[in-house]
Amino acid sequence: MKGLLLLAVGVVAGFVVAHQVAKTPEGKQFFDDVDSKAREFGSAVVDGYKAREAELRAAVAEAEDVIADFKRSR
Repeated sequence: MKGLLLLAVGVVAGFVVAHQVAKTPEGKQFFDDVDSKAREFGSAVVDGYKAREAELRAAVAEAEDVIADFKRSR
């Protein structure tokens, strides 16, 4: 229970400090940079996911075609 309390106090303190830092021009620039990089990373993850999903869908479609051809040839 003590650990949970310390975690909560740490999270609250972090938010307070981040809020104070964000009020300065340098802090605002820092958080804008972090936000930009996080969005770029998220976009890269989404793009990778979509590319892999397309690859898997193509592989499944190809496998279905092979199975259908195999069934027809029997």
